[in-house]
Amino acid sequence: MTTPPPQGQNPFAQAQQPAGQPQGQAPYPPQPGYPQQPGQPGFPPQGAAPFAPAPPQGRKLSFKTIKNIVIVLVVAGVAIGGYITSRDDADTAKVGDCMHRGSTSDTNPDLEVVGCSDAKAQYVVLAKIKGNYSAVTAESKCEEQAKDFQYSYTESGDGSDFLLCLKDK
Repeated sequence: MTTPPPQGQNPFAQAQQPAGQPQGQAPYPPQPGYPQQPGQPGFPPQGAAPFAPAPPQGRKLSFKTIKNIVIVLVVAGVAIGGYITSRDDADTAKVGDCMHRGSTSDTNPDLEVVGCSDAKAQYVVLAKIKGNYSAVTAESKCEEQAKDFQYSYTESGDGSDFLLCLKDK
């Protein structure tokens, strides 16, 4: 059970300032990091906001910025297109396709699919077998799949490992 407050006193009234203390001063010592100023107890000094200023609103992109963005996009598009077209066509070749050897290098013959009526057509694809094969296993695998093959081509390393069994056109 609670006892009622004595008559004439408001329990919600603010405490009175102790005698001898000037009005406007906090009755407690200053907090570290916040110097006290007369008339502003407990607040940081003016101009020292505790947050960063808001960035400017409604800023438009300049012509130079837009031009630079367009240039970067065009260069990236050309680079991606060049990469796609520079890849050899061996990974897209199917049985019955004709191929042209673009390089004399045995390690990178740069095979490309061409029409069989094209004068550049040199080989015909007899079999395309998924998997990673060494030179020895490629020969025996082509003998199983295509009896009259003459050449084998293996590609691996980019996630689509395969073997092509070829013969002269």
